[in-house]
Amino acid sequence: MTDLLLNEGERLNGDQIKVFDDVLCLLIARVESRARAALSARLAPLDYAPPQIIEQLARDDAIAVAGAVLTKSGRLSTEVLVEIASTKSQDHLLAISGRTDLPEAVTDVIIDRGQRTVIRKLAGNASARFSDAGYSGMVAHADADDELVEILGLRINLPLKFLRDLLRRATDAVRARLMAIAPSRLQEEIKRVLQTIASAAEEEVPPARDFSRVEALVKLMKELNELDDAAIIKFAETGKFDEVAAALAILNNVPTGMMARLLEGPRSDLILIPCKSAGLGWATVESILRHRPLQRPISEQTLKLARSDYGRLSTDTAQRTARFWQVHSKIEK
Repeated sequence: MTDLLLNEGERLNGDQIKVFDDVLCLLIARVESRARAALSARLAPLDYAPPQIIEQLARDDAIAVAGAVLTKSGRLSTEVLVEIASTKSQDHLLAISGRTDLPEAVTDVIIDRGQRTVIRKLAGNASARFSDAGYSGMVAHADADDELVEILGLRINLPLKFLRDLLRRATDAVRARLMAIAPSRLQEEIKRVLQTIASAAEEEVPPARDFSRVEALVKLMKELNELDDAAIIKFAETGKFDEVAAALAILNNVPTGMMARLLEGPRSDLILIPCKSAGLGWATVESILRHRPLQRPISEQTLKLARSDYGRLSTDTAQRTARFWQVHSKIEK
């Protein structure tokens, strides 16, 4: 069937392609994954490949089957790519990240769910397009990832405000390397941004936020066994996010300032970690995510993904991460 399609496909009309589509969809339900993978590799480059079989292959849980189609096939719509990026594995996200001309709707999902390897590959995809929220998320991922800083810093189309934020977070060594390897036009831009950052650093530093009052309140509530899900939901719904930050900090034994930066940052996935470590229920986490002080409220799609990720996140993993944060904060001090 595949040989016939490859040999005759360019001469077939839409109705005839649909016949191949219907038959192949029935056949692949009865073959092993190795045969499905071979079919995926042969159909992926074809502009006239039957769309239903392409979608079925792309949704396959086995990346050996889905990978070629996710990377190469032009027959996948943005809606299907968003669906797969929202529900499938990191390997599926990695394959999608290498596609040509990825639209913003897809990159937004990948940035929200992707882990380090995925994010690096997406950052190096010169044809991928990003929304402002996407760029912001990419820069947030660059924290403690010098390689990602370099990849992003070399993107010619990185907007100036995000380049400024990226370089502000970068170490001196990474800044120097970027200056050394960037094209001459980009070097001038990086140099101007670094001069701006240096000038700003010389200005008066604003006083640190004082969390002592809310920390005292939350500590007292904990001693009285009143620091529960209901109390944190009330804090979130009334916009008392210093109190939310103090609650998460005390429940995880980390600095309140660290939790405040987390709550006010662009990455909703990181907030799941202290919540799971503290044993909070999903209703509490949802209230925090819906009400935290951001310019753009969280989307229903991102909230749905967060709920799924929260269910998969183990308490042990979250608590290990929180302990790492404890040690890291002590070293910084």
